Amino acid sequence: MRALVTGGAGFIGTHLSERLLEDEHRVLSVDDLSTGDPANVAELADRPGYEFVRGSVLDAALIDSLASRVDTVFHLAAAVGVQLILDQPFQGLRTNVQGTEVVLDAAYRNGTRVLVASTSEVYGKSVAPALAEDADRIVGSPLIKRWSYAEAKAMDETFAYLYWRERGVRTVITRLFNVAGPRQSGRYGMVIPRFVDQALRNEPLTVFGDGRQTRCFCHVRDAVGGLAALIEHPDAYGNVFNIGRPEEVTIGELAERIIVLSDSASPIRHVPYHEAYGDGYEDMRRRVPDISRARELVGFEPELGLDEIIQSVIADRRARVTELAPARREKVGYVR
Repeated sequence: MRALVTGGAGFIGTHLSERLLEDEHRVLSVDDLSTGDPANVAELADRPGYEFVRGSVLDAALIDSLASRVDTVFHLAAAVGVQLILDQPFQGLRTNVQGTEVVLDAAYRNGTRVLVASTSEVYGKSVAPALAEDADRIVGSPLIKRWSYAEAKAMDETFAYLYWRERGVRTVITRLFNVAGPRQSGRYGMVIPRFVDQALRNEPLTVFGDGRQTRCFCHVRDAVGGLAALIEHPDAYGNVFNIGRPEEVTIGELAERIIVLSDSASPIRHVPYHEAYGDGYEDMRRRVPDISRARELVGFEPELGLDEIIQSVIADRRARVTELAPARREKVGYVR
């Protein structure tokens, strides 16, 4: 495989690139570094078969040129994270919708297959016991910024499906459910690294709302294995697949487990949603994936449990001591 990974300096993008390189594929990575981390690229730069290009998925000429050099595209570039979507809703919509159309159009012209990374956000406020790919979507008003992200990613899925149905582009759609692990940043609202950073500083873990809302977390290593397997299977084309681990935990319980596993003295502090995100914010009470479709097609079965996910993030964040000790930055000449 000669693969182009958009968003290749991001959390999932670098782990996917590693997985592809381990399987002896060649990887061409593109990222504008607006949220991607140059340090992630530095860890891969010397690997045989890896190349990084700094650029945007909104640059149609660049993406067309890169797509002409590969046979497979993993489209991961997106505005992600609740905080970023709330802070920059217009830019998020533009990146997520226009960027995906640029990528799909380049794939069409160059005859490449494409995996489009979507999100469990498209299910909205559904509280079904387990969300199957054909479940109804229940979303709030399009004027509420939280749901603009869900609408944009749903549009991405529609584009991908129509490029397959009407233009013959081999597309696969994956809906990611709370992927977590090393290199993930808490800056944009991702809860596990945010809690871990607070715990390692012995600061209060800020749980938004009552803490009884539930989520399911999947280790990034398991997730990227699913992506790599799906793009290789011809029966995946034109279909959508949930990627996650159906192990449900409340956010309050998650905070408690992180305190124990990090040996922290942190207390837990509940913060009302309006204080954290402003007026009009809406959350969902639960979100559990049904992964039977991916399991039956490619044998997708996450191996790493929640404690292992948390422990991997703790180890990673401890290694990144400069991020965890802002008071030391002046002493060592650290510049963000």
